[in-house]
Amino acid sequence: MKCGSSCAYYNPQAVKKVNPVVAEQLNYFETVHIRLMDIQNTYRFCPRCGGQFLSRQVKAGEPERLVCSYCDFIFYLDPKIAACAIVEIKGKIVLLQRGISPGFGKWVIPGGFVDLGEPVPIAAARETWEEVRLKVEIVDLVGVYSYPQTPVVVIVYAAVVRDGRLQAADESLAAGMFAPGEIPWEKLAFSSTRDALRDYLKKHHPEFDSAGR
Repeated sequence: MKCGSSCAYYNPQAVKKVNPVVAEQLNYFETVHIRLMDIQNTYRFCPRCGGQFLSRQVKAGEPERLVCSYCDFIFYLDPKIAACAIVEIKGKIVLLQRGISPGFGKWVIPGGFVDLGEPVPIAAARETWEEVRLKVEIVDLVGVYSYPQTPVVVIVYAAVVRDGRLQAADESLAAGMFAPGEIPWEKLAFSSTRDALRDYLKKHHPEFDSAGR
């Protein structure tokens, strides 16, 4: 294989053992490459001209992109943004049981995808109304959660109820309120739900130890 002066050869496994920061970067790019190969089977043709997509590295140091073989249009696989709210009523946290996949039958905080042009906090409040019929006011940011091999970035807020009555609504099998010690940790649908609840409890209920859950 021919290589120009800017090309470097390395053993990924050896580099990972020497430098943990580089190891993390390599793991990220390897993961993105694997995901890209899977997604290629879904996105095969250019939305501009109909040409076939090819996997190509557009810029050094970045993962490969889908590039149109005819017009060179770059199709960036951007993440989806989900907005969620942790709502507390009289010391209990609102959870809903999902009525759709993924995570069918498991418990989550209210939330869903942000619409194009919609402010993220407004999306969190909207999703809370749609799923559990509570009108809420966003008061604080709990955290932002993202994970390898997952195309969704989850933004979670703390919210207070201003109106409404708790009930299972859109995409929900059931809705309930759980004291910190009653949260069904083993039946939560997503890592982001678990991590956000831990962060929320650490700040708002420091007396409750969620470590190991």
